[in-house]
Amino acid sequence: MFALVDCNNFYASCQRVFQPNLVGKPIVVYSNNDGCVISRSNEAKALGVPMGAAAYQWEKFFEQNGIEVFSANFALYGDMSQRVMTILNDFSPEMEVYSIDEAFIKFEGFERFNLQHIGESMHHRVTKGTGIPISVGIAPTKSLAKVANRIAKKFPEHTNNVYLIDDEEKRIKALRWLKIEDVWGIGRKHAKRLQAIGVKTALDFTMLDDKWVQENMAIVGLRLKRDLEGKPTLDLEEAQQKKNIAITRSFEGNHTERDFLEERISTFAVTCAEKLRLQKSCCNSVMVFIQTNRHRVDLPQYNRNILLNLQFPTNSSIEISNFALQALSIIFREGYEYKRAGVIVQDFTDEDATQINIFENSDERHKKLMQSIDKVNAMFGQQKIRLGSQDPKKTWKMKQEKLSPNYTTKLSDIIVIRV
Repeated sequence: MFALVDCNNFYASCQRVFQPNLVGKPIVVYSNNDGCVISRSNEAKALGVPMGAAAYQWEKFFEQNGIEVFSANFALYGDMSQRVMTILNDFSPEMEVYSIDEAFIKFEGFERFNLQHIGESMHHRVTKGTGIPISVGIAPTKSLAKVANRIAKKFPEHTNNVYLIDDEEKRIKALRWLKIEDVWGIGRKHAKRLQAIGVKTALDFTMLDDKWVQENMAIVGLRLKRDLEGKPTLDLEEAQQKKNIAITRSFEGNHTERDFLEERISTFAVTCAEKLRLQKSCCNSVMVFIQTNRHRVDLPQYNRNILLNLQFPTNSSIEISNFALQALSIIFREGYEYKRAGVIVQDFTDEDATQINIFENSDERHKKLMQSIDKVNAMFGQQKIRLGSQDPKKTWKMKQEKLSPNYTTKLSDIIVIRV
């Protein structure tokens, strides 16, 4: 059996934990740079606020309807997520953290245990221990656990926030209720294709011929179908390293100067290299892109990217920065006002399994140098030591005009209780 535990409206719920006066009030949380809505409380959803609502378009609506607005506080959310996952890990040794607010738990060898009671215990301990409300779905497969979780979240008053699919009658009833576009793993394109042939619900999907599903949705679709039929096909996945690392930013204003872009690209490349070293990987290609402001239709537009395949794998900040600046020199054009830029490293290999080339290789001296720089930066603060191509006075600061305190990760922001 599998359980899918999902934190309800996680970002908004984190804000309420430390501001209980917000309980019952509509809340929205903005994305990076306060661009758009990425989390809504149920009250905000009821008022018609859509996911992805642009901040500048909805600002007046928020004020008129008394909606509390917060900038994304990822330090707080990450710490609260870790607290939730730590509690959940006590219930089974087999757990897959699926996202910051979701986790799959496998109950193997729990045949003599009452899983409904275990689910209710999960809900009680997480809610009491962190203040974060959760929904728990339990079923024979991962896909059905997703369905059960959706039911628990949709009907909390009837399910007590926990729903268990443990027989065929419940499975069929749940799949008949779930719309095909809401099935985990069914994308928008597949949903439209399925609806066009009369598949309206998850149950309809399980009635399709296996051959048709594999031909039109590949082996992934067939595995999903079998999982929904109650045949365990999808197992827990081990945490995997990232397949690419991207550092991209929108600038506060428009910039025409090449020097400005070179400094930013170099800084982005250094950050990519740091993340590579953190997961003990090297990259074999570097992509750089620059963009003008697409919303300024009165200005000339120019968007360009370039991918450089490297002669050797590397995670050296010096080498990746040099490659990124080479890429920029190829695509940069005078006469445009640039608003956004980024560096993406990809095609990773393990740093301990890199092959030596005949002609060109990464400078071996960089390895110890990077280790020393990482230690100093970890001890005294991020990027205390920088490359000459970086501006020592420039720090990237996101627009976060409505940022809440870091209640659990910053000593000065800890709540003080006077008794």
